[in-house]
Amino acid sequence: MTVDTVEKLLVDELKDLYSAENQITKALPKMAKAATTNELKTAFQTHLKETEGQIKRLDRVFEILDKPSGGKTCKGMQGLIEEGSETMQQTEGEVRDAALICAAQKVEHYEMAGYGSVRTWAQILGQKEIADLLQQTLDEEGQTDHKLTQLAGKINKQAQRHAA
Repeated sequence: MTVDTVEKLLVDELKDLYSAENQITKALPKMAKAATTNELKTAFQTHLKETEGQIKRLDRVFEILDKPSGGKTCKGMQGLIEEGSETMQQTEGEVRDAALICAAQKVEHYEMAGYGSVRTWAQILGQKEIADLLQQTLDEEGQTDHKLTQLAGKINKQAQRHAA
């Protein structure tokens, strides 16, 4: 399919995000298990529940558009998750937690870029309900990124102390 309109671009990127979110639901339990601090475990478990809600929101968006959600694999997210998996195998203790936060923030920033774009395209196309649904997800991703930044302040110091 040639993507030659903003409508087609919106649907194509939404399918990419749908794939990304589904990949994240498989990665977050592994990240929570690999985390050594309870705060980070809890953050990943909480974000898993949010991600499941975000998928439901995307299902609603596809319903509004009367388009199927599947048919695309998000290769960018595949790469980020693969990189995070390698990080989990190569690190331990608080250093692993610091690395997991970094990997998770890369994912959040990737998602925020995608959701910001599709939200804007939905606005341009006059799709207010869709834009509002996408903004909710964008807000959640930003909040998660902020929580991870706060955790990093503490965990990075612990990782440094244990390494010294």
